[in-house]
Amino acid sequence: MYVCICNRYRDAEIRALAQQGVRCARQAYSQLGNGPECGQCLEFAQEMIDTEHLVPAGARAPETV
Repeated sequence: MYVCICNRYRDAEIRALAQQGVRCARQAYSQLGNGPECGQCLEFAQEMIDTEHLVPAGARAPETV
C-alpha cells in the first residue's frame, strides 16, 4: 500500500526502516530519497513507525502486497 503518494513510498519501505531503527517519519523519507512533499501522509507514516517499535517482530500479522 502506498503511504506517500507524492514520493511513491510504500508501507513496506517505511516498516523496514522502522525495523532498522528509524523513529521519525521525516528521517525515513530522507533515507528513501526525498523529504515529504505535501505532508498529508506524515502522521500515518509516524503511526506506522511507532507501531513497529511497540510490536515484537514475531507477533506481527503477515504483510500483504
